[in-house]
Amino acid sequence: MDEKEKNEEKKDEIEEIVAEKKPEENKEKKTAKRILIIIIILLLLFCCVYLIVTVVQKQAQTPPEETTGVATTAASDTDEELADNPIDFASLQEGNDEIYAWLKIDDTNVDYPIVQSATNDEFYLKHKAEDKSWSASGAVYTELTNSKDFSDPITVIYGHNGYSDTMFTTLHYFEEQDFFDSHEYFYIYLPNRKLTYQVISAFKYDDRHIMNSFNFGSEAILEGFQEMLQNPTSSSKNVRTDLDVEITTDSKIVILSTCITNQKSSRYLVNGVLVKDEKTN
Repeated sequence: MDEKEKNEEKKDEIEEIVAEKKPEENKEKKTAKRILIIIIILLLLFCCVYLIVTVVQKQAQTPPEETTGVATTAASDTDEELADNPIDFASLQEGNDEIYAWLKIDDTNVDYPIVQSATNDEFYLKHKAEDKSWSASGAVYTELTNSKDFSDPITVIYGHNGYSDTMFTTLHYFEEQDFFDSHEYFYIYLPNRKLTYQVISAFKYDDRHIMNSFNFGSEAILEGFQEMLQNPTSSSKNVRTDLDVEITTDSKIVILSTCITNQKSSRYLVNGVLVKDEKTN
């Protein structure tokens, strides 16, 4: 056998060996791929489980105030600081169950219960609030057109002038600029509430019945009336421009109305806007 034949024979042997090894190599490659796929799947499963466990742990560690908003709100309401209420409404209403509020203005004699007759708007013109007995000086009162929770856009409270310094006579202190400037607020107490009003203006007005003369259900009429209270045309007036709140159609305004001595066709008005509504003890 010559050299050439020998080489060819060796070549055939090598090819046979290679051919025998290829199926084994292919088998090993397939096995390796399967193992790699299994590893990837296991890694993905591990990541998913890790994420789920992390989220559950975070939720379990969330502070109570973050997850129980309603309870926290209720607790904060309970902890709300209460204003003082010096009025013993229970005792007052034993004498007259139509007493429903109390009006106080510092450094005046205006410190009276507020009443409203259930049947006759003119009753308290000549009757006491305390026991409904007859009295020329009457009482401080509102009329049936106004609610008794001061939720109306305009509430008018009436009181007599000229009976010494009783009822609304000392409202006329607001005619003096110094007094007006130094007395910004008046207060109305209800059972469990204290309402603070900032005095917008005080001025002489005509004798029209305010609640019957204006339809405050009309936004345009209400806005016009509010503008008049802030910019009265009266020659006798005091006006406060730096108010604590902006006056809007949602504002709650109280008008204190009384007569002017020897001027039957005129009224003196002190006007305040609600700036604070507090719960009381």
